[in-house]
Amino acid sequence: MQVSSLNEVKIYSLSCGKSLPEWLSDRKKRALQKKDVDVRRRIELIQDFEMPTVCTTIKVSKDGQYILATGTYKPRVRCYDTYQLSLKFERCLDSEVVTFETLSDDYSKIVFLHNDRYIEFHSQSGFYYKTRIPKFGRDFSYHYPSCDLYFVGASSEVYRLNLEQGRYLNPLQTDAAENNVCDINSVHGLFATGTVEGRVECWDPRTRGRVGLLDCALSSVTVDSEINSLPTISALKFNGALTMAVGTSTGQVLLYDLRSDKPLLVKDHQYGLPIKSVHFQDSLDLILSADSRIIKMWNKNSGKIFTSLEPEHDINDVCLYPNSGMLLTANETPKMGIYYIPVLGPAPRWCSFLDNLTEELEENPESTVYDDYKFVTKKDLENLGLTHLIGSPFLRAYMHGFFMDIRLYHKVKLMVNPFAYEEYRKEKIRQKIEETRTQRVQLKKLPKVNKELALKLIEEEEERQKSTWKKKVKSLPNILTDDRFKVMFENPDFQVDEESEEFRLLNPLVSKISEKRKKKLRLLEQQELHEKEEEEELEGKPSDAESSESSDDEKDWVEEVRKQRRLLQQEEKVKRQERLREDQQTVLKPQFYEIKAGEEFRSFKDSATKQKLLNKTLEDRLKLEAKNGTLSVADTTVGSKQLTFTLKRSEQQKQQQEAEKLHRQERKTLRRSAGHLKSRHRRGRPFH
Repeated sequence: MQVSSLNEVKIYSLSCGKSLPEWLSDRKKRALQKKDVDVRRRIELIQDFEMPTVCTTIKVSKDGQYILATGTYKPRVRCYDTYQLSLKFERCLDSEVVTFETLSDDYSKIVFLHNDRYIEFHSQSGFYYKTRIPKFGRDFSYHYPSCDLYFVGASSEVYRLNLEQGRYLNPLQTDAAENNVCDINSVHGLFATGTVEGRVECWDPRTRGRVGLLDCALSSVTVDSEINSLPTISALKFNGALTMAVGTSTGQVLLYDLRSDKPLLVKDHQYGLPIKSVHFQDSLDLILSADSRIIKMWNKNSGKIFTSLEPEHDINDVCLYPNSGMLLTANETPKMGIYYIPVLGPAPRWCSFLDNLTEELEENPESTVYDDYKFVTKKDLENLGLTHLIGSPFLRAYMHGFFMDIRLYHKVKLMVNPFAYEEYRKEKIRQKIEETRTQRVQLKKLPKVNKELALKLIEEEEERQKSTWKKKVKSLPNILTDDRFKVMFENPDFQVDEESEEFRLLNPLVSKISEKRKKKLRLLEQQELHEKEEEEELEGKPSDAESSESSDDEKDWVEEVRKQRRLLQQEEKVKRQERLREDQQTVLKPQFYEIKAGEEFRSFKDSATKQKLLNKTLEDRLKLEAKNGTLSVADTTVGSKQLTFTLKRSEQQKQQQEAEKLHRQERKTLRRSAGHLKSRHRRGRPFH
């Protein structure tokens, strides 16, 4: 059993015991169960609560005694009896199940919707009848007062099958191209269907007329959400007479009051995955919405997150056991998930022992994945000298390393380092000695970096402690003992540069105060050296006379600031003179620039203008091109903008065009003159 906690809500995973590696054979697993006590003692709430490959849907019968689940491969349905905590029966089917529904209180009447358009009816004894719908179905609902089955799918029509008459009735014609999900309100019988266009159409089964239309696609788009496609309806659920929850394919859940076309609340899963299922938990006013990655439980009035559950494998379906805190999941894995959340409600009657069992569990969940195997990297194998075992059955490759038997790992480690226990024992003794030393009177040990700053902080801490003894002053945290500022006294990159201009202007009195601290630093260093040489502890004498001079130094603050500024100006003047001398001594040499082949050199101004254009933003460049007439902006029919660029002609191209134009004019004049001469020759007139 695994225990996880989020927002102080404990979730117990009853389908997770001690994990076994998947590559082990059945024979090794049985042998491990015989040897290992933990494997034998793991909790298996329902025997064989799994599918051969994948579980697609899971539901609980209305009386709460039976759990039915469908899966593949081969397509099948399994029924578990909760009173016996074991498998009741298993039936194989001809094709995979899209969804199913129990029409009776137990398992005696079941309807299956297959992915090949077939509808299959099962009774208590087994298969009963099979029929087919015109289009592929995606969901269906059962209307109890009229005994009608409403099927929605890849069609604009909602097919109605009357189970009392045993025939199809006239379908409901919707405005949608396709319908994804549907649901019927158990209070007043309103039928609702979710479309691929992001709308919810509500129909009255008594008059077979549409009574309402909700556009959920526009309502699901919030300020923070990024929508790349049209949101379609992927989940639909009624609660009571007036409340309805709608899940979209973009990961939003919309809560509606049927009296309004605006959603009361929009909850985003932040994953962008389609919502698989929505359930209401009435005792705590919660909504359980699930996509393929996470199950979120949040308050339906405020939208505040209550807790969340993220299984290891993708989720296909979620079922909340009625009037309890148990949650069942169908996952993309053979094992179906069973979760118990005591805050949601008590354990079901058939497993009431869970309430006593969960009280005795530890608060922290176990983090071990494989207890009998050790994960090692390639570097660990090199340190142990086991690189020659790569490719052998002793090592099983996994991700960026290998799994090896924990007993082999301990044996090899003992052979490589036989004195590991002695080193461990010496380290423990040294730690005990250090603990006893901390209780004695110690000298001030300063860090390697920023010694003066550390000494200043120590003095401020001593003064603060004196003030707290006299008055009840709230103690502040010390930077020296805070781990967040530990690097500042260890890394040389954080050393304070006292010669910099900023430091000298911000700390004008640092010269005198630093001299006093430097004296203290020298005394402390001498004491440390003396301690190392003689290995004896010495007591230092406090100097109270120096502390009284600090008040006199503070009066000369303005003069010291002026003095520091004068010094900085003089230093800057000296630096400028040195730079001038260096510039006079340097001999400038001409620089030559090579022009690439195929390019024509005009001037340096062209390159400068090009560089300026490259440095400008896209907006400035577009404005400049629009001003020059090389850019045209137009609106398209869709509503977006269309930009058209025209290339500028160079001077060479302009000259070439002018020459071609003159050439065409000359040829035209020549053709005209030749035609004139021919016409004169035909008339018999002489040539002049």
